[in-house]
Amino acid sequence: MLIDKEKCVGCGNCVPVCAMGVISVVNGRSQVNQDECVECNSCYRTLRSEGLSPTFVRAVRWVLRLFHLEYDAPPDVCPTGALTPPKLEWPRVLRSEFSDPTVKHSSTGLGGRGTEEIKCNDVTGRLKEGEIGFAVELGRPGLGARFLDLQKVAMALAKAGVFFEPKNPVTHLMTDTKTGALREEILNEKVMSAIIECRADAGRVPEIFAALRRVAGEIESVISAAIAARCGPDGSVPYLDMAREAGFTLSLNGKTNIGLGRPRFEERQQAA
Repeated sequence: MLIDKEKCVGCGNCVPVCAMGVISVVNGRSQVNQDECVECNSCYRTLRSEGLSPTFVRAVRWVLRLFHLEYDAPPDVCPTGALTPPKLEWPRVLRSEFSDPTVKHSSTGLGGRGTEEIKCNDVTGRLKEGEIGFAVELGRPGLGARFLDLQKVAMALAKAGVFFEPKNPVTHLMTDTKTGALREEILNEKVMSAIIECRADAGRVPEIFAALRRVAGEIESVISAAIAARCGPDGSVPYLDMAREAGFTLSLNGKTNIGLGRPRFEERQQAA
């Protein structure tokens, strides 16, 4: 995000709405830490522009100060429309694709996270019998994650023997899906969050858990991991014991999808 210093009157309304906390007011003007900005456009979408003249606003404030009064714009307003979304070029455009939910990923054509995720498996059929799927997310508002850290996690997973989901925007950025290496020119780019999706034979799950535990101490962001699998014929969930034995506690907000109203993947394949 850019801030037009000629228009900015230093009201500071953009500071608290910045999802990454990288806007500050210096010498009466707001400024953005461009290295830490993830181009999420939260500030631009949150603050409506009144389109007032900067000269008029400054003059009104000067007159009010003579009478020991102040004027502050409403908290949801940028009085002069100083926020200016830039035209992003490669590789910085990745910041917006991964951080702004209104922008579609160029690789998958999907907005938000850029992937339907493995939780839609009952429709997509990505996970087969005997396979376990992982969705490993890095980053959070206020923290974010750089692709350098994403690469460290992806390479750790690759060594554990995973297969990266091809319909995933992070996978599209890999130069080698066998090693998990990402394109070198993107490694310093920062995003709000990103998800690495992969799957592996169930027998490799302990090794994958161990790899995630090791690499978590080597990165500057946070990791949250989701795990998925097809339920057994008796309704059992195959990874529960694996997670407990690895020392992980599963959250209670798990999802069970049964595809009501839509044909199962196998049925569609047979019909085709």
